[in-house]
Order: sequence, then structure tokens, then C-alpha cells
Amino acid sequence: MNILVVYDSEGGHTEALAKAIALGVEKTEKATVLIQHVNEADVRELPNMDAIIWGCPGHFGSISAGLKAWIDKLGYLWAKGQLINKVGAVFCTTATTHGGLEATLLNLITPMLHQGMIITGLPGNIPENALYGSYYGVGISCPVESEVLITEQDKALGMALGKRVTELTKKMI
Repeated sequence: MNILVVYDSEGGHTEALAKAIALGVEKTEKATVLIQHVNEADVRELPNMDAIIWGCPGHFGSISAGLKAWIDKLGYLWAKGQLINKVGAVFCTTATTHGGLEATLLNLITPMLHQGMIITGLPGNIPENALYGSYYGVGISCPVESEVLITEQDKALGMALGKRVTELTKKMI
């Protein structure tokens, strides 16, 4: 089982969250995880993946330009239906508490729906998500005045998403 984590990151926060998600996949010992910055990720490899998780910093409640440019290359995969029934999940970071986390997560999900992917988020019964997270994926605030890239709680959310995607993908294939 192959899972790809693709991310755009400017200050290292989103990269740290992507690494936490990949760690959650690895800890299940059920899948091979590939983690790539959007500048390195090759869209032609996506049909070889069983699950795809992508994320970025939120830019005014929307997808970062780097990840959006990469997503815009998926048209030929859509035309051939090559991502239909792949498991998908999303994540993002923002600099402020009300910086558009949910809007960004929903914007990240939309291209997956157009591709016919099966979206998974984090339900409320997952302990890491019960009081802190989002049902749409993992969205965390990373205040610019902090020297901490992500907190332990943020890392736990990322790992929970990686684990959930892995376990759902195993059931699907």
C-alpha cells in the first residue's frame, strides 16, 4: 500500500505537520509513505498511490499558490479517471487562530472531490481530535511569534490523520 504526502511550506510549520502525518502512516507498519515538497512531487506518480494527502499554509482562507499550481496539473488524470476511488485527506497551517483553517481545508478538499477521491477527515471520537481539531482534516494555528514549529498536540493530530488514512485505505484495497 502506497501513501503520498505532498506539502507546500514556507516557514517550516506545514512541513513539520506533513512529517507528523507521515510518521502516523509509518507507525501503522501497514504502508509505504512517500513525503514530498510540492516542488519535488510528480503528478504522474499519483496513479501508483493508494492514498494521497496534501496540505499547505492557508493563504487568506485558500490554497497556497505553490500547491494550487501543482493541483492544476491534475487535469489529465481527471480526464482519464485515474484518481477515482483513491483515498484523500488534507491538512493546513495558519499564522492566526481565526486565519481561515476551515476555509482552507474545504478548498483543499474540492479538487479531490472533482477527481472522484474518497475523502477522510478526523471524526470527533478520535481522542486527539475531540476538543482541538477539525473534522475536515488537520488544521493548526502556528503563531508567528512562537519559535515552536508545531506543538505536541499538533503532532498528535497529524499522526492521527496518517493512521486513519492508512487504516481506511487498507479497508478499501
